[in-house]
Amino acid sequence: MAWSSPGMTGGRISAMHHIILGSETDFDGWRTAARALVLNDVTPDDVTWTVRGRGPDLPETATTETPLEPPHGTFNVPAKFVELAKTAILHRDAERFALLYRLLWRLRRDHDLLDIADDPEVAHIHAMAKAVHHEVQRMRTSIRFREIGREHNSHFVAWFEPQHHVVELAAPFFASRFADMPWSILTSDVCAHWNGHAVSITPGVSEAGMPAGNRLEEIWQHYYATIFNPARLAAKKSRNLPEALTIKVESESADASGSATDYAETEPHTPEPDMIRRAADRLSALREEAADCRACHLYKQATQTVFGEGPQSAQVMLVGEQPGDKEDLAGKPFVGPAGQMLDRALDEAGIDRKKVYVTNAVKHFKFLARGKIRLHQKPNTPEIKACRRWYERELASIKPDLVVAMGATAAQCVFNKLTPINKNRGRLIDLADGVKALVTVHPSYLLRLPDEDAKAREYQRFVEDLKIAAELLRKRAQAAA
Repeated sequence: MAWSSPGMTGGRISAMHHIILGSETDFDGWRTAARALVLNDVTPDDVTWTVRGRGPDLPETATTETPLEPPHGTFNVPAKFVELAKTAILHRDAERFALLYRLLWRLRRDHDLLDIADDPEVAHIHAMAKAVHHEVQRMRTSIRFREIGREHNSHFVAWFEPQHHVVELAAPFFASRFADMPWSILTSDVCAHWNGHAVSITPGVSEAGMPAGNRLEEIWQHYYATIFNPARLAAKKSRNLPEALTIKVESESADASGSATDYAETEPHTPEPDMIRRAADRLSALREEAADCRACHLYKQATQTVFGEGPQSAQVMLVGEQPGDKEDLAGKPFVGPAGQMLDRALDEAGIDRKKVYVTNAVKHFKFLARGKIRLHQKPNTPEIKACRRWYERELASIKPDLVVAMGATAAQCVFNKLTPINKNRGRLIDLADGVKALVTVHPSYLLRLPDEDAKAREYQRFVEDLKIAAELLRKRAQAAA
């Protein structure tokens, strides 16, 4: 990607090659300064980086043995470095600007540097970018909005203490998810606000810790009075948040003057950089890696990756279709109505759910928004294929005796091809490495049956299928005794 030649508005270069950036997240200033430095052959050891107001100001009239020439020309770096830099620069590490410049300096001579996963600086910058994405996820799952005021004067306010500079990155999709209510997220770095039309960013609140109860309201009222023109925040609001997108939270801070609410999800402002591959030998490592999966577009609307759950030593691996609404919010597979149906059937079949591994073919919730409701949509073949690597790595990690494919999507994932349910149901099928497979229906199919008699019959067939799994486990246990 060619670096352009704009004027140096975001950062300025003093005679001593001391770069003063405009803010902690001034990527444009860093990029412009870094380009000028590289084109003047200024080595990383000859540059220091600070943020305006965060360190000692150096005199602009300082002299240097080698004054910088106005930058001319261009040079190319991989596009993925630009995306990686945009993310990593949001990290709180004070050395991030220098690290990025060192990588840029090296990339000019080694265009394939970012492909060297065991290079210490490459690994470090990837780890920083991953930490930023994890902090965005933490913000998604920990934000609690509190309604302050009543009727047309109400506003929804939350406090968050970010470990990295992620507020601006996450704010647009809080706006997307809570578009019909005015809200503000207060932090000590910056504050994000939604007025029903646009997101605005204002200076942070100088308050350490987590304001609770009336203290949050007191801080908000003071902040509102000093920062805002009330006309700017005029927006329509909803007295009740969409049921499918919110969770009522019991909180010591909730009293008669307000209520606490949870929210659901956002997407990163910039594309995810290529992940550093790690050995898929432990489920914990797989789960952590999958949290940043961007293999298909489904992550953009989903709250989070819903990875599999269960013991590493599980003999049975249950595979469903995809997480539903409740699973998407909870981050756990099969915790909604279909999960309750599955639990009951497993119990009747004589299988302890705590001893099986439960996962889905697709790890992000695919849905169509219809007002306050999120309507389930069936994953398509490209989405199933994009996510199949996680199933393969779960399978390799657990090494179960039996894989139970529940539904057509799960069967397509397990067999890597379209597999009819009725034609293959109720019998054990050989997979590689001595693993058996069993095809059955998805529990949600039983929930959708309108006729109660048909529902009872199909439920018993489902239990009978699971009894085949129970019998296999019994025989394997006897053979091992």
